[in-house]
Amino acid sequence: MRKQQTDTTARAPARRHAGVPRRTFLQTAAAALTLPAHALLARSATAAETWPSRPIRFVVGFPPGQTTDVIARAYAAVLQGTLGTPIIVDNKAGANGIVAAQFVKAAEPDGYTLLFGTSGQMVINPSLYARLSYDTTKDFVPVAPIARGRLFLVVNNDLPVRTLSDLLAYAKAHPGQLSFGSGGIGITSHLAMEMLKSATGLDARHIPYKGSPAALNGLIGGEVQTLFDSGGSLLPLVKAGKMRAIAVSTLDRDPGLPDVPTVAEQGVPGFQVYAWNAVLAPRGTPAAVAKKLGDAFAQAGTSQPVASSLAAAAHDLLPVRTADLGSFIATETARWHQAVTAAGIKPE
Repeated sequence: MRKQQTDTTARAPARRHAGVPRRTFLQTAAAALTLPAHALLARSATAAETWPSRPIRFVVGFPPGQTTDVIARAYAAVLQGTLGTPIIVDNKAGANGIVAAQFVKAAEPDGYTLLFGTSGQMVINPSLYARLSYDTTKDFVPVAPIARGRLFLVVNNDLPVRTLSDLLAYAKAHPGQLSFGSGGIGITSHLAMEMLKSATGLDARHIPYKGSPAALNGLIGGEVQTLFDSGGSLLPLVKAGKMRAIAVSTLDRDPGLPDVPTVAEQGVPGFQVYAWNAVLAPRGTPAAVAKKLGDAFAQAGTSQPVASSLAAAAHDLLPVRTADLGSFIATETARWHQAVTAAGIKPE
């Protein structure tokens, strides 16, 4: 009796697949295992076909009226017509853009919540904060390159300086007396000056302010003698004669101030620093939806309203292809990390 039970147990697997060739059975099993991937692709294709079916939100990490907000609204106005759906600009200011990045990270990855990000949020913050609540590479999908903003090196009108060489000579003749301002420790304008100091040996002491407007007022009032800042808030002051621009931070001159030479032209070969904007979506956003978004942003970037908005802020299109945006962000992260380290800034 025990032998019969043993034989029955041994034959059970054969009877379970009786009449099914081994090869057919394995093919069926393999197909079952790959079904989830096909289902995901199908869902992605369906999402792209129906998207967008409701309003899209651009999350901006800074208050209304600042350069990133102005550019986001210019794109939103154009994209509403292109995509056929309302675009809402949602300002979630705070903590160097961290509040906005956290919000988008936690959003549904469906293409309806996008981060209108900045270089500060994406590639500088990781070096400034020891426990940052998001990872640019792991938590977001690059969607579209947007714009770059030139920085201008300006001096107080009372300083007897009209070129970068003059500034270097003045600092050398007055050791320990030159100070430069910025809108805060670790922001682009601060790090740009630290890069210039490293490249030229400029002797200048940092005076951080609470925001760019305060720093510019400090320069006009003579509290500091020089600083780097972006064109949106600075150019009107230069054109009004409130301060003097002596250099541009990019390799090409700014069309709005064509007579102001670049830092590179004034004896610092290869020097180039700029702030930039890019659009990112939560990780997991369907690739087809991200592609539609990228194409729409690229088209909007060629429109006259967007071009006018960028020019008014001394910005132009970020010269990076959408397909290369991920690698660009990785390169920029390493570059700014080096700048933060060289400036002696310790992560908080």
